[in-house]
Amino acid sequence: MCSPRSPWAFVLGLLLLLVPPAASAQPTSDTTHHHDAELQALLDEAVAGFRGEVGIYVRHLPSGRYAAIQPDTLFPTASMIKVPILLKTFDLIEKDSLNYTAKVAVDSDSIDYQYSAYEFSAQMTPDEPVELNKLILLMLTLSENNASLWLQRRVGTGTAINAWLDAHGYDHTRVNSRTEGRQAAYERHGWGQTTPREMAELLVMIREGRAVSRAASDEMYRALTRTFWDDEALAALPPWVQAASKQGAVSQSRSEVALVNAPHGDYVLCIITDDQEDTRWTHDNEGYALIRTVSRRVWNHFEPDSDWAPAPGADTYH
Repeated sequence: MCSPRSPWAFVLGLLLLLVPPAASAQPTSDTTHHHDAELQALLDEAVAGFRGEVGIYVRHLPSGRYAAIQPDTLFPTASMIKVPILLKTFDLIEKDSLNYTAKVAVDSDSIDYQYSAYEFSAQMTPDEPVELNKLILLMLTLSENNASLWLQRRVGTGTAINAWLDAHGYDHTRVNSRTEGRQAAYERHGWGQTTPREMAELLVMIREGRAVSRAASDEMYRALTRTFWDDEALAALPPWVQAASKQGAVSQSRSEVALVNAPHGDYVLCIITDDQEDTRWTHDNEGYALIRTVSRRVWNHFEPDSDWAPAPGADTYH
């Protein structure tokens, strides 16, 4: 015989009806957001005279205010492609195909020896087991290319990563390197390609717990807040403000995506350059300088009461 329903079950049922359905993992559209004319003017002024192509997308998450320059144009990702590699890695962890803390053998076939002299992986013995989460740390915190290439190969190559992106509504972000059928795209954009809007929205998806699972999103977000490379967008923020970020750089392109936990609400920004005339690997490269300028202007726009500025001598540490 069935027992009578508790009145608490009825109350719980009503509460469940009031809970909105889980958010979709699809990239968002600006049709539900509001163009910020003042911020747009700040971005337009910042890029004036830049010797190269620029794409920018900025969105304040609580208010929906946004501004953009070529937000849907394809640009090289450089090392920002490691965000999609991260997502597919956690997708397989969630499916029990990979173990986050287990040791795995980093096969020598995944090592690209053109990078080895500059990376910690050069000190590793080929086929020596290492924890998967340490490879993820190397990929994100130090932007280690060999660790990233191994993970890309382990999750099913770029084809599997691209299939995940496609299934979640990211039509333009793709892995090109070591990926069948992507040779022409590789010759144009290198390791990966994206748009400023899509790369920004990948971080938003992680921040909002919509990437793979809530638990996976939280762990990915933690990993993205531990970057060593804090010389550009992050250098324009107070050091006590947390940001999840990923940087990228190749000869004619500089890029960064960051999701900033600002006092008046989170905001995301993605800045990508291409075809730069300035190809110097120096702190004052025009692309790096532009990223710092844009980041500082966005921070001041959303946090107008902030009086923080880099301390005298801060450039000594960058």
